[in-house]
Amino acid sequence: MASAAEFAMGLESMSRYVSPVNPAVYPHLTLVLLGIGLFFMAWFFVYEVTSTKFTRDVFKELLISLVAAVFLGFGILFLLLWVGIYV
Repeated sequence: MASAAEFAMGLESMSRYVSPVNPAVYPHLTLVLLGIGLFFMAWFFVYEVTSTKFTRDVFKELLISLVAAVFLGFGILFLLLWVGIYV
């Protein structure tokens, strides 16, 4: 069984975890990703309102909504990280 001294020595020899994304860029990533996501969301809403049932394309709807969801999802993730809610 390892003693407390051996355990402390093992912790000192370990390297500290460094996040792959610098926390200083969280605000910038938040604004950029949410801006892109809002653009695609607005494009999707305009497409749905202005198209008729004859001119709608389900693949275009799915593609635009998927892109909007991905950008908004990552934007909200970095927003939470920016304000200190570490998920």
